[in-house]
Amino acid sequence: MRSNVGGEEDQGNPRNADARAQAEESDGQGRRILINLPQGQKYKSNEISTAKYNLFTFIPKFLFEQFRRYANIFFLCIGLLQQIPGVSPTGKYVTIVPLFVILTITAVKEMVEDIKRHKADSKVNHTKVKVLTSAGDWIHKKWMEVCVGDILNIENSSFFPADLILLASSEPQGMCYIETANLDGETNLKIRSGLVCTSELTDPKNLARLTGQVEAEQPNRSLYEFAGNIVLSGEQAVPVSATQLLLRGARLRNTNWVHGLVVYTGHESKLLMNSTKAPLKRSTVDIVTNYQIIFLFVILVCLSLISAIGNLVKGNNGEDHEFYIKADSNLNNGFGWQFITFFILYNNLIPISLQVTLEIVKFIQAYYMNWDEAMHYIDPEMGVDSYALARTSNLNEELGQIKYVFSDKTGTLTRNVMEYKKCSVAGVMYDPEREFGKQLGHKDLVDNLKQGTNSPEMISDFLTLLTVCHTVIPEQGEDGVTRYNAASPDEKALVEGAEKYDYRFVARRPESVTIKTCTGKMETYQVLNVIEFTSTRKRMSIVVKTPSGEIKLYIKGADSVILERLGQNREQREHYDTTLNHLEEFAKCGLRTLCLGVATIPLAQYEEWNRRWVVASTAINDREEQIDEVATSLETNLTLIGATAIEDKLQDQVPETIEKLLEANIHVWMLTGDKQETAINIAKSCRLHRDNSDLFIINSRSPEEAREEIQEQLKELKKDGLVGKSNDITLVTDGKSLNYTLLPDMRKDFIDLCTSCRAVVCCRVSPIQKADMVELVKEHTGAITLSIGDGANDVAMIQKAAVGVGISGNEGLQAANSADFAIAQFRFLSRLLFVHGAWNYSRISKVILYSFYKNITLYIIELWFAIYNYWSGQVIYERWTIGMYNLFFTSAPPVALGLFDRTCTAATREEYPSLYHSTQKSEFFNHREFWKWIANSIVHSVLLFWLPQMAMYFGVSWESGQTDGYLVLGNTVYTLVVVTTCLKAGIEMDAWTWFSHGSIWGSIALWFLFLVIYSHIWPSAKFVASNMAGMSEILLSSPVFWFCLLLVPTVTLLADVAFRAIKTTVFTTETDKIRIAEVMNKEVAVYVEGGRRPISETSRLLRNVRKRFRKNKQRQEEQATMEMDVRHGYAFSQEEAGAVSQGEYIRRYDTTRPR
Repeated sequence: MRSNVGGEEDQGNPRNADARAQAEESDGQGRRILINLPQGQKYKSNEISTAKYNLFTFIPKFLFEQFRRYANIFFLCIGLLQQIPGVSPTGKYVTIVPLFVILTITAVKEMVEDIKRHKADSKVNHTKVKVLTSAGDWIHKKWMEVCVGDILNIENSSFFPADLILLASSEPQGMCYIETANLDGETNLKIRSGLVCTSELTDPKNLARLTGQVEAEQPNRSLYEFAGNIVLSGEQAVPVSATQLLLRGARLRNTNWVHGLVVYTGHESKLLMNSTKAPLKRSTVDIVTNYQIIFLFVILVCLSLISAIGNLVKGNNGEDHEFYIKADSNLNNGFGWQFITFFILYNNLIPISLQVTLEIVKFIQAYYMNWDEAMHYIDPEMGVDSYALARTSNLNEELGQIKYVFSDKTGTLTRNVMEYKKCSVAGVMYDPEREFGKQLGHKDLVDNLKQGTNSPEMISDFLTLLTVCHTVIPEQGEDGVTRYNAASPDEKALVEGAEKYDYRFVARRPESVTIKTCTGKMETYQVLNVIEFTSTRKRMSIVVKTPSGEIKLYIKGADSVILERLGQNREQREHYDTTLNHLEEFAKCGLRTLCLGVATIPLAQYEEWNRRWVVASTAINDREEQIDEVATSLETNLTLIGATAIEDKLQDQVPETIEKLLEANIHVWMLTGDKQETAINIAKSCRLHRDNSDLFIINSRSPEEAREEIQEQLKELKKDGLVGKSNDITLVTDGKSLNYTLLPDMRKDFIDLCTSCRAVVCCRVSPIQKADMVELVKEHTGAITLSIGDGANDVAMIQKAAVGVGISGNEGLQAANSADFAIAQFRFLSRLLFVHGAWNYSRISKVILYSFYKNITLYIIELWFAIYNYWSGQVIYERWTIGMYNLFFTSAPPVALGLFDRTCTAATREEYPSLYHSTQKSEFFNHREFWKWIANSIVHSVLLFWLPQMAMYFGVSWESGQTDGYLVLGNTVYTLVVVTTCLKAGIEMDAWTWFSHGSIWGSIALWFLFLVIYSHIWPSAKFVASNMAGMSEILLSSPVFWFCLLLVPTVTLLADVAFRAIKTTVFTTETDKIRIAEVMNKEVAVYVEGGRRPISETSRLLRNVRKRFRKNKQRQEEQATMEMDVRHGYAFSQEEAGAVSQGEYIRRYDTTRPR
């Protein structure tokens, strides 16, 4: 067995010499990896972690996170001050113990949530893979045990556990297919090829005898570049490039197995180097609350100063206070000590119970999401049974304020499955699902071919092109079913589409392809030349010799390049207009279209052209330009066959979901590694880009060009005041352009342009660029952002956004493990935001505001009482009832608000996304709302203190001879505060449930029950309640008490009830109207004000911008071509400049030979 640390061998052993040389040179020149030898140095483990904490970092990180909240710092200081003897009027432990309990509960919650992440990481780390032993046997090891220098055997459909150099495979010459959608979002399969010197090492015994070393660059985050050498014993160094590199996160496809040498492991793999550490996120509500606590702290200091000054003035006014305040030389009577006393007395203005209540509410809210059956996804075929999962409860309310959604494409919006849907041949559309016009199915096309109607020759060429013009490899399975391996999912879909017409691609040989026609006849076409597809050419051609001896060129590609190459004869252009109409009809359905053509080439012309082709293909200088020139000379005088339409299948209800997000005034940005045409096509099919929307495309080749394009487009928007508005524009840009537009001097203008667009599509972007775009929006707009993705390439942007959502249910993907929330399908995002997000935000807002309200209402009364107690610091309430207030008598109403309150039903919120606007604008929790509640609580405290104080002004006596005192007044006020604050919660509730009733009436009843019991504890328990003996009888037998109980809460809450009634009836919001309609069982739709906005002045101005933009732009040929492709739905996925050229690739295979 190999390991990363060498064994104890003789110093003269040549293996040790290699190891020493490796250690000496690895730091300066990269790393040297010994093959089948112990490594001379220790590399990073292949174990990964996406968790926030570990055993050693939990306490410091947790305490840092908790004491970023000013409230916790405040309570810690109060708790410490209360330990000073003779200073605290409220006892030593009334703050420090609750704070400790809160931190303990929060720590347990954080541990539970992080343990889930550790379990997810453990599942990945404990996945098994085959590792080669020194004896030439394969043994299973865990991914976390894989080391640099190990040789692995990876089987079909498996993920690569580390970055590997491809040595050999089950395919000819060490080729293999890999799927990189998890890395870069591209849907097409890519080809990797082993080196000639290792591609024949298919036997593990021979592989175990291999010796030498690999020289590799130091780990870096570049996904598309790699430089190294492999030096086998006794041989020259052979260069290794990205062509041989298999990256962690990629997946082996359509290849039985590969052998690979590990070069980078764990967090040194390119995938994880593109990731960022799990951040410690805080919600916006939490941050705003932090600032509000600062304001309250300033008020607290002011109140304490005023009270201390009052004490100083009263103590030095020449009056004798000893009859009221007993003199004690040991008391701390100085101004500073009095200030601390009042500071402690008023500290409950900042409610410590708020933290406990929020933790309970958020924790249960998270389980509401986890238990929601409407977000439960079951797919028996794929073996998926997945609920939504809230991995953290700290960000529940953020879901209700999202302004920007950044989405990956592959696997998030799409299924990465291409399906052939329909076609147009010789001006006739064959679409079994067509709603308007003549409906012809696939069978009709075959019937027309057999019966010789509707251009049978054209139909024959169409079917031949589908089965011949491609790079697909057929493979006969053990069950006798033919499966197709392809680097291009589009080509695979076309070949599979041909089978709907009983045309089958049967075999491929190095020089020919064999097909089976609908009549059962086998036909072999000799492949003469393959002219490869590139994104510049936008087409692929193949020159074949037909069974009849004719030489034909079959071509497929974008309509913008095919149509301009048609011949001028009537027969060649006969169906031009009809095909264009069909292309637009296909594109409106969001389908990927290709235009098809054919040309018959005379033998003499072909021979002359082929000579030029050979010269161009072997040219030393400007080879690509010469090849393109020669290819273009043949791809002319074409005859238009028709067009095909392929569906890049979307996830369920993606278009409807995106439409809802846009209606909710959420900007949706698609960030993908896929090609521009594909990205735009998907944007259309998922209704992110509409046909009547304007399209701005930025494809810059230099910083100057990028600056010019941005400023010109921004200038036109500024003229009409459209900057920053949600204009009906879709902006499209690519990763190369982002390298320029994200430069410091352009960032501001670029983000101004982006935020003026309804939708943004960024294609060919790396994982880091995705994260940079999210950060750019956060920095410049201050908006709350959400990123959603399913792959490891999405982790960086998921962690950078305010809220990260991962798509779960896809085996081996890390996005869900790194996200704050996980859902199984993109369509669940609407329910997550519009229902749970909106409810969570409004509920949390009410919990916070109500918690401040109820505490200030009770504790500010201490200030009013200080006016009458000579500013002595005397407490008006019994000490233990002060602590019980938040613990028992007012703890249930905020929980009821946080868990059960809602304005509209879930169904209504999902159906009418415009209801999201109010929470999105943070209307329920902001500085204005906060101070409204503070003012309300102060007014209530004035009424709740002075009304009973005036009622008892002349004294109250009882038949037993007892008279009232400060505690009689205190308990009367306390009772009125409990009743009033509980009823206030009821006024603020929009939905009443059994728990709501129980929390309000039960809290009031609990206080009276407590009062009766507590009044009879002393003297049985001598340590408590000595001054409360008989208090319940005193209060409950007093008419004044009952008079106050009826009058004071009514007077106090009268203004609140009136305000609520006027607001609901006169200044009725859309939400209020719907809530009332639901209560009265009326139709909701008539009250909805949102929805699609009609064409307005903004739309008219935007049309003017478009006209001026097109008029002023000089570089329009390229733009016009792109817009034409978009309008007609062109898209095609194919690896370019890959490990093996398309022509060479198909000539390596002979599928007629046993493998």
